Amino acid sequence: MNPIAHVGTVLLLLSTLGATDGLAQQATRPQQPMTPIPEITSEERAAAFPELGGHAAHDRNVYSFVLFDQLEWRTGGEQETVSWDAVGWLGVDIHRLWFRTEGETDHRRLHDAEGHLLYGRAFSRWWDWVAGVRQDIRPGSPQTWAAVGIQGLAPNFFEVAATGYIGGSGRTQLRLEAEYEMLITNRLILQPRAEFNLSGKSDPERGIGSGLSSAEEGLRLRYEFRREFAPYVGVSWNQKFGGTADFARAEDEETTTTHFTVGVRIWF
Repeated sequence: MNPIAHVGTVLLLLSTLGATDGLAQQATRPQQPMTPIPEITSEERAAAFPELGGHAAHDRNVYSFVLFDQLEWRTGGEQETVSWDAVGWLGVDIHRLWFRTEGETDHRRLHDAEGHLLYGRAFSRWWDWVAGVRQDIRPGSPQTWAAVGIQGLAPNFFEVAATGYIGGSGRTQLRLEAEYEMLITNRLILQPRAEFNLSGKSDPERGIGSGLSSAEEGLRLRYEFRREFAPYVGVSWNQKFGGTADFARAEDEETTTTHFTVGVRIWF
């Protein structure tokens, strides 16, 4: 091999190695910004991370809620009537003042009407103890009861309530209620509901016998244009048992009736 060519090859290899080493050094050398980044001031740090104020305590905010679960026109019985069933509360997360009212009237007179005023205390996430008074307006003369019960959301989202009452002359009553909301769509909802009333003593003035006195079962299909406003149609069955049925027969009244209903459910 020509010595001159050999020397040229060696020089070419050395130059290549030098260029590669220079590139490696450039890759590992930290890059300096063209414009230096200024130091963060205390004012900028305070603006980015402001002091967080204290949040409201668990049960200090006062809230309220009113629900007309039933506000409806009924037909199919002896006469057409308008009925209502409403519940509401005012208070905080743990302690609340509850009210309930329900009744039925026609264009001439008030058939049934009652109201509750109860103190409620939550003892778990979904359950409340309640205690207070119930006032009956119709039928018969007005009557006041002491009331105590439990209400809440049972497994599988059944809303249930059980309330016991003690009235004058040693009279006692027990009311059991349950309802469930079946979502056919997000807005179309079928609501089955049942209520049972039991009495410890007969009350001839009000046509109530001892034992299981009455029951009401119903199905209502509503459409929620808004969650707060939902018209519905439905059907309900009212039954009287035992001594209560005997009192009804003595007054030539039906012991079993079927009502078709049209109404609206609203809350605020």
